[in-house]
Amino acid sequence: MRRARGPLLALMLAGLALPAPGQTNVAPTDQAQADPATTARAAAEALRAAGLTLQEAKRASDRVAAMTETIRAYEDGLAALREGLRRVTIREQAIAMDLDARREELSRLLGVLLGMQRTPEALLLLHPSGPVGTARAGMLLGEITPALQARAEALRTQLEEVALMRALQQSAADSLAEGLTGVQRARTQLSQAMSERRDLPRRFASDPDRLRELLQSSDTLDGFAGALLGVDGTAPPSSTPPDFAARMGQLPLPVEATVLRGYDQPDAAGIRRPGLVLATRPLALVTTPVPATIRYRGPLLDYGNVMILEPAEGYLLVLAGLSQVYGDEGEVLPAGSPIGLMGGADPKTSAFADAASEGSGAARSETLYMELRQGGSPVDPAPWFARDKD
Repeated sequence: MRRARGPLLALMLAGLALPAPGQTNVAPTDQAQADPATTARAAAEALRAAGLTLQEAKRASDRVAAMTETIRAYEDGLAALREGLRRVTIREQAIAMDLDARREELSRLLGVLLGMQRTPEALLLLHPSGPVGTARAGMLLGEITPALQARAEALRTQLEEVALMRALQQSAADSLAEGLTGVQRARTQLSQAMSERRDLPRRFASDPDRLRELLQSSDTLDGFAGALLGVDGTAPPSSTPPDFAARMGQLPLPVEATVLRGYDQPDAAGIRRPGLVLATRPLALVTTPVPATIRYRGPLLDYGNVMILEPAEGYLLVLAGLSQVYGDEGEVLPAGSPIGLMGGADPKTSAFADAASEGSGAARSETLYMELRQGGSPVDPAPWFARDKD
């Protein structure tokens, strides 16, 4: 039995080949960002808060503004949940890859720990060379044991983190289902509130016959927008916001989006358009970035549903590709007012979770085309809008 202790000490030394605690092969987490668990929990809390906002919005005096705020809260919460699930999945995969790469070393460590646990300490210190070797073995064991314990603790921490990541993924399904249901309910209630709204000021009465003539005589967006500026019935210049030009670089995008193509940038077919193409998520809420008058809403040529806003005399903001549009021609909208929804459909809970786990989240599958026209001619909209990120 005495001669069996030498190999055990050798195995213990081999176990020390593991990286020191905190020095695994996993890439360090960006300290500028919250850890994945914190991100996922914060997203779930945001969705719960949006649910409370939805309940309060039903009793609000201005239901349109309240529902708009609620939908924005849901959209932000769902976006945060996508990011949380993505980061949780990435972290779990990184730990799993690290543990798999160190499988042999971990096996040696576990073997050492099990051997030490089953062997009485007195026998563990015996050495074939006699008392001197036994004394040296005791000194060596005194140095090895804390290191083994530290590595065992590091392994335990990693395994617990994997369990936490998986638990977060499981619990996110409930928050996700509630969020998708809540935002769908909020959109329905917003549409109803918009249809019942009667308190907006009007600059002019709609003239359906005149608009119909313009639609029939126009074969391009440029032609229609130019003719629209000449339609009678608008208010005098003094009633339009005089400081619109001063807002250059300060306007928010009308929808949470990324810029897919810039001004006059060709698409895959080589077609250039004098505006921005924005990629949005399905059913995203579109709002007016500035106080403006609705000059036209409805289908136009091959652009789908179009909303044309007049933020100031001589300026037109054209938004094309919406699925639903709100409001009537002549209404004056305050900044941040809802003007429509993008197309598409929310994914089912399982598809949403799977896509987020793969790192893609809900794809920005819808596109909104945006033109800014000054004096009848299109100008690059990009300098007018403040964009923190694409």
